[in-house]
Amino acid sequence: MDKISTLQSIWNGFDFTYLLSILLGVIPALLCITLHEMGHGYVAWLLGDNTAKEQGRLTLNPLKHIDILGLLMMMIFHVGWAKPVPVNMFRFKNPKRDMAITALAGPVVNILITILFLFLFGTLYIPLQGSAVGVYILRMLELTADLSLGLAIFNLIPVPPLDGSKVLLSCLSNENYYKLMRYERWGMLIMFALVATGVLGRPLSWLINTIYSGLFPIANWACNLVLKLFYI
Repeated sequence: MDKISTLQSIWNGFDFTYLLSILLGVIPALLCITLHEMGHGYVAWLLGDNTAKEQGRLTLNPLKHIDILGLLMMMIFHVGWAKPVPVNMFRFKNPKRDMAITALAGPVVNILITILFLFLFGTLYIPLQGSAVGVYILRMLELTADLSLGLAIFNLIPVPPLDGSKVLLSCLSNENYYKLMRYERWGMLIMFALVATGVLGRPLSWLINTIYSGLFPIANWACNLVLKLFYI
């Protein structure tokens, strides 16, 4: 009986809002990075490179795509990265062009996620806003849209190894392209330092917030549509 009473005391004293706060940050981040990397791998496969498929990266299992530092960056700064999907550009018919298309696929997927989740947020706002659980769901939808947009914009920065660099480098000569790609491993350290110190973080946050505000009318439109169809 004493053990049961102790367990009940622990259960009754457990702060579930803390657990929900953790899930509120982790689940949207995992969804955004998983679909981002899936976008890269799937487009690469369509263009003739099945490296990602061979290595088991065409999967919705987030554990296959997690980069711990990149995930923490997303949860803290709302920008980050995942473990890059392996791509062999020499399997493409047009290596530089198809590499650029593959690189763009991740950010495009994230922008589509932002639009979809803003629509879902607006659609579900009225029926869910009245309950505590509903408020958490709405917050998770909104945070997913925000994180996904941040991931898209951050990865479009033209610094190796971010996706934007592969688009920019596709415009260079083959010789310069391969020279610059040698330094991509140092690019992420530079980006981390710039974001963490606020040098890049502040203007990046401003850009993300500005674009997010421009897209938020999608949620307002969806909410008004539900209001007209079911509540008026």
